[in-house]
Amino acid sequence: MDSSQPLDKIDKAILDALQTNAMASLQEISALVHLSATPCWRRIQRLEREGFILQRVALLNPARLNVGVTVFVSVRTSQHNEAWARRFTEVVTAIAEIVEFYRMSGEIDYLLRVVVPDIKGYDAVYQRLIREVELSDVSSSFAMEQIKFTTALPLGYA
Repeated sequence: MDSSQPLDKIDKAILDALQTNAMASLQEISALVHLSATPCWRRIQRLEREGFILQRVALLNPARLNVGVTVFVSVRTSQHNEAWARRFTEVVTAIAEIVEFYRMSGEIDYLLRVVVPDIKGYDAVYQRLIREVELSDVSSSFAMEQIKFTTALPLGYA
């Protein structure tokens, strides 16, 4: 049973402020949501405790870190058993360049987002994948341009 309180306008404003800038001070957030610091802090603590806030992170510039190439990798497998899925998850989780990993419905079994410096960097990731786990089909698409990127979740449904 979910014991969390429903989100009100102030909770949503706090979440919006934090997902826009997790480094904002308590004073900045309090002023933004029109609360004094203590009640604002209590709300932030409750939002963390109830699992609305998973963690606070800094977004880094991929180009400055020499991983400006994004590759979307579609994976199909003929192996649909628990042991294979566990091994695949272990392999993918151990590869730092794979920054997102999804099990999909439809024709593709898994979708990966990989960040690397160049095609040679992607090939090293690809070679490691096929060396460490049996895959039926791997299809890679290189992003030509990033048109929209956000980590901010829509809060209107909460």
